[in-house]
Amino acid sequence: MHDQTPETVASSPGTAHSVTEATRAVVQEFLAARVAGDTERLVELFADKVDWVLADNPAVPWIRPRSTPTECAAQFTELMEHTVPEDMRASIDTVLVDGSDAALFGHLSGTVRATGKTFEGPY
Repeated sequence: MHDQTPETVASSPGTAHSVTEATRAVVQEFLAARVAGDTERLVELFADKVDWVLADNPAVPWIRPRSTPTECAAQFTELMEHTVPEDMRASIDTVLVDGSDAALFGHLSGTVRATGKTFEGPY
């Protein structure tokens, strides 16, 4: 039996595959919690320290930087509070998963409740 360092284990093909699959499962949990509006579950899924970088926009309260799980989960609630729910549309175009890293790309559109103005854009 050989001693394996964490680096050796992390670089083995089977382990890399299982890490990627675990990350993919977390992405699916994230999406399910988001669709369900389950902010408690979203808080559990975010890391303790988050680097959510968005330019501050005082006119749009849900667009701002965030750094804690609670702040990140609140973004979804804030978005729904300030938009017309029946006009909201979101699509996922691409999900990339590589080891413990994941990125989702898509489009979001809707109507701002206070102004009646529509918006759309990529995320």
